[in-house]
Amino acid sequence: MHQPTERVRATERSRIRVMFDLAEQEPADRDLVRLEVGEPDFDTPEHVVDAAAEAARGGATHYTSNAGLPETRQAISDSMAENYGIEHDPDEIVVTVGGMEALHLATLATVNPGEELLYPSPAWPNYETQALLADGEPVEVPMPAENDYDLDADLLIEEMSKNTAAVVLTTPSNPTGRVFDPAEIRAVVEAAADYDAYVIADEVYAGLTYDTEPEGIASLTGHPDHVLTVGSCSKKYAMTGWRLGWLAGDSTVIDQVVSIHESTTACASSVAQAAAIEAITGPQEPFEEMYDAFERRRDYVVGRIEGIDGLSAPRPEGAFYAFLDPDVDADSLTFAKYLLREHGVVLAPGDGFGDAGEGRLRLSFANSMDRLEEGIDRIEAGIQSY
Repeated sequence: MHQPTERVRATERSRIRVMFDLAEQEPADRDLVRLEVGEPDFDTPEHVVDAAAEAARGGATHYTSNAGLPETRQAISDSMAENYGIEHDPDEIVVTVGGMEALHLATLATVNPGEELLYPSPAWPNYETQALLADGEPVEVPMPAENDYDLDADLLIEEMSKNTAAVVLTTPSNPTGRVFDPAEIRAVVEAAADYDAYVIADEVYAGLTYDTEPEGIASLTGHPDHVLTVGSCSKKYAMTGWRLGWLAGDSTVIDQVVSIHESTTACASSVAQAAAIEAITGPQEPFEEMYDAFERRRDYVVGRIEGIDGLSAPRPEGAFYAFLDPDVDADSLTFAKYLLREHGVVLAPGDGFGDAGEGRLRLSFANSMDRLEEGIDRIEAGIQSY
């Protein structure tokens, strides 16, 4: 029988999903604290759901243009300018099926077979997979743990060459929660432009930046035409299941992306686009309440980590992750499985985010305060007993 293609066989399931599946196999009545998946624990606010229902009942259940509804693209354009300082006309934006598809389309549009996609690590594992699906070469560039994985532009620039097609920068970071220094970002974009490479700015967590005002990468550089911005409703608006994202950039790339969008998903859901318009342009109070809850949880997690012997983590400045460094003699996956098996707490192994994450564990604080308290209690007990 004909085998699946090499590009498909070269990919692996993420460690996040490995732990998710192991947790699902546990007895249904076992009390597990699930901190492995990065998904807001809030429901989509009622006014957004109502807007989608009204659109569906009103007949908005048909294909849209491949680029998305003009109203959706206008709402995204206005939001990017107001909240992140990124200026793009609506015709420089394509609405996608989640930020995941936006990343996929950006990679397909920029990385030729054999060309390199660079990214600082620890990093979300899908960057590697997306490069492989484009027949490109993923290049992980580890950032120093002693600097809390902050972006070191020199390390990335040293890896750039004429074979570099694109560089992915994620700020706030998944899995570390770090927000990258603007000066380091500018240096990376400048160097990428010198090599005629793109910077794919994964900014799906930009709306969850706690200690500083959020800034879009495209707004920080003199080469915005070399930046492709990935955004999403999933995290800020608690809309993961609606699958609504976008890609914004220079029209030279976006026009081609719109063409291939016809062959991936044709268009994002018309009903989800109606929900996105309401989320972006409607009342913001429910989202501000979610933001405040995440910030309180961040502060709680930071305080708990500081009080536990044998545990440390970089201070999360955004997103909803803490990248834990437990003082145990075990690799990431082994210790994560131990915590699940013996203590009933589920975390994502750090080596699933690249070699730079080995020995670490990612904790998602997108969960209620009482479950976070119980989960960290169990982590503390696990470190002490391992």
